[in-house]
Amino acid sequence: MPTLLITGANRGIGFSLLNHYNNDGWTIHACCRNPGSAAELKAVADAADARITLHQLDVEDIGTIASLKAELGDTPIDMLINMAGYLGEKALVDPGGLQHFGETDYDIMEKAYRINCMGPLRICEALVDNVATSHKKIIINVSSIVGSIGDDNFGNFYMYRPSKAALNAITHAMAINLKERGITVIPFHPGFTRSDMGGPTADIEVAESSAGIKAVLDHVTISDTGRYLTWEGGELPW
Repeated sequence: MPTLLITGANRGIGFSLLNHYNNDGWTIHACCRNPGSAAELKAVADAADARITLHQLDVEDIGTIASLKAELGDTPIDMLINMAGYLGEKALVDPGGLQHFGETDYDIMEKAYRINCMGPLRICEALVDNVATSHKKIIINVSSIVGSIGDDNFGNFYMYRPSKAALNAITHAMAINLKERGITVIPFHPGFTRSDMGGPTADIEVAESSAGIKAVLDHVTISDTGRYLTWEGGELPW
């Protein structure tokens, strides 16, 4: 069966996606900052007959990325999903959650860049050979619709939006550079979900988002590399 590596696997869309691929019998490397305290994730892994391996990974910490690579060695990775992300200290439902102009917290902005674009790039650079030796050869960098400049009619999100736009630029460049190795690279909008980040008034449930993502990913090929896809199978402008 194919092998999946997913970051941010302990909650939200990441955990829901992990369950979809677990149900399909994939071998899974599930990464999160504190696997020891991820009770639901550990329970799923314990019931998976050793098909799920938990890894401690903090995408801000270069050392944990190096340790992950050492643990994996030359293990082929059919699909690498960079799910871990950071909106800021306040969710959208909190005061200041929209990160208005004139209220920018630059420490939070720097953290968003480290987690949302530098982290995925570091992981991709560390694991690209693992992906290249697999059968499917797919890298998914989970972005957001707010990273689209062409679709921005709202403004705000001055800490979060540019970090996702930067991730899109990185992913677009990777799609160009890795195509000759047969690797499909896609930035992905998962929808505005009722999660810790989106809050209870968001558009869709996590389960609906993850089911849509899985349905799209089941059919991507190298001809899709560099497309800015959505959970519904649509495409966003850069």
